[in-house]
Amino acid sequence: MSAPRCGVADLVHPRRTESNATKHSKLHVVARYNFFPDMPKWPPSRTHLNYAFGPIPGAIPLEELRGVCSRAFQTWADVTSFTFSETPSGESTDIVIGFYSGDHGDGHPFDGPGTVLAHSFAPTDGRFHYDADEQWSTAPSSTQSDLESVALHEIGHLLGLAHTPDENAVMYAIMMPGALKRDLRQDDIDGIRALYAGQ
Repeated sequence: MSAPRCGVADLVHPRRTESNATKHSKLHVVARYNFFPDMPKWPPSRTHLNYAFGPIPGAIPLEELRGVCSRAFQTWADVTSFTFSETPSGESTDIVIGFYSGDHGDGHPFDGPGTVLAHSFAPTDGRFHYDADEQWSTAPSSTQSDLESVALHEIGHLLGLAHTPDENAVMYAIMMPGALKRDLRQDDIDGIRALYAGQ
């Protein structure tokens, strides 16, 4: 697969959940969201998560990245019981966001410009890595990737969602250059609410 995409591996045997007979005029709605194996998630005692920034390329202003990430975290907060706040680097944090090139020590090396845009880890790891060699923008052209759309996707992984086959959803693995996905779709919302149901 050479399309620009998230570096989190797709599940060979995804964990899918069908809605319990959601029917309207003989229409059966099937939920397409997926979870990681064993369904890792943040415990009920940790609904407020702190995040900080690691290495950031000079070409991306920190204030711009702060705004991007703040909006992406708030989008997830709006549909969950989670709240998020930035904390200074060096303090105890739940999530660290940074930009890395090639082999950066997490066992998932980046491939340079092109295919893998970013990756993050399932709860409660908290690492979110952008590929520093990609062309990033907050107003992407047809050759650039949108910082906010990718942040929204990777935060979904940090919260426990795996990739979905729903091409319209934020948690779909592929993100073409110039594309914007800054709003959660119903599949994303249903997935995160199913994962944390009862918490």
